[in-house]
Amino acid sequence: MTRLRLNGFAALLLVAVGVALVRGIPVATIPDVLSEGIGDQIGDTMLTIGLGAMVGRVMGDAGAAQRIAGKLLDAFGPRWVQVAMVVTSMLIGVTMFYEVAFVIIVPIAFTLVWVTGAKLLWVGLPMSIALSTMHSFLPPHPGPTAVAAAFHASVGLTLFYGLFVAVPAGALIALTWPRLPFVARMTPAIPKGLVSDREFTDEEMPGLGWSLFVALFPVVLIVAAAVTDMAASGDSPFLHAVAFVGSAPIALLLTLCLAVWAFGPRIGRSLSDVGASCGSAAQAMAMILLVIGAGGAFKNVLVEGGISDYIKDVTDGWSISPIVLAWLVAVILRIALGSATVAVVTASGVALPLLAGSGVHPEVMVLAVACGSIAFSHVNDPGFWLFKEYFNLSVIEAIKVRTSYTTVLAVLGLGGVLAVEWVLDALSL
Repeated sequence: MTRLRLNGFAALLLVAVGVALVRGIPVATIPDVLSEGIGDQIGDTMLTIGLGAMVGRVMGDAGAAQRIAGKLLDAFGPRWVQVAMVVTSMLIGVTMFYEVAFVIIVPIAFTLVWVTGAKLLWVGLPMSIALSTMHSFLPPHPGPTAVAAAFHASVGLTLFYGLFVAVPAGALIALTWPRLPFVARMTPAIPKGLVSDREFTDEEMPGLGWSLFVALFPVVLIVAAAVTDMAASGDSPFLHAVAFVGSAPIALLLTLCLAVWAFGPRIGRSLSDVGASCGSAAQAMAMILLVIGAGGAFKNVLVEGGISDYIKDVTDGWSISPIVLAWLVAVILRIALGSATVAVVTASGVALPLLAGSGVHPEVMVLAVACGSIAFSHVNDPGFWLFKEYFNLSVIEAIKVRTSYTTVLAVLGLGGVLAVEWVLDALSL
């Protein structure tokens, strides 16, 4: 991709086939391994990203995104637009997956760029960094939640301790990275088809109430489902209904239906105009989804090739702090496999035997593994491609920006986790 300028979709598939051959995966089963990886990855992300992009475009073409962006500017001022993005992203990102929150907030970031004339990364990068931090560090996101279950740790305490690590680390990197010279020199343009370039008058834009209601509707549904899942247990029809409505694809589908009406017939726009907005968003997402799917194929080849088992066997005998070991194994697996969830689950299997006699609080071990899983995001991470394509960067530029910020976040996270354990030990004396 970097030397031959080969398309990312083709490059990832070629490398996946090559690795499969080197790792001894039977030739006859390689197509099935690739298809399974693509299916798993696209199944997880296509509905979320596709529906989210449509909601964002419908809001943008109706002026709702401009209305919200304008109110954020009024509240924070152009000088503090990065703070506005960090605060918004952290509040939404506490319970929402990175990809879901990203596609919901990014139209507002694009509109802020367009209205203020600021650089795309100046506004968009703080949003992405804040969302990455919330998603990787904290439950109820899938990785930390799965590790908390393996360590028999309290999800509530893990979230409480994690906020003391995630919020300062995420805010520090979010406000620092856009100012670094190598980032400031990058001037990507907003990708075509993902945002409206029309400037609306105040009379043409929908009201702030409807604009916020539609934007926050999926957030409320997903948060309600997450809180209900943590607070209640059982097998009642009500809990099943809440979980169904609060799942990301269903929440976004309901939001799209609401947006089509609220920013279509309700304000005098025809359904054909709204449909054209949805179609434009779908066309813009095609290559993003293809590359994300190919990244899933590459990841599945690495998993089927036994990379995670090899790393687990090698690190089993290391005699270092269990906190540092758990973090380091998660980092190595993240580099090798790309999937943060696979990295944290496998790393928890390595660290679990060390927890019993170590005296380390299980919640702290969960955070150590979770922090390690954010490091070194690169071409085998689907989130890398979402970041690259939405911010219109080359592969090298995306590696410089995203790989660097995720790695520094992981290191800061480890420092914060060690500090939390020290404080907890001091309080228990």
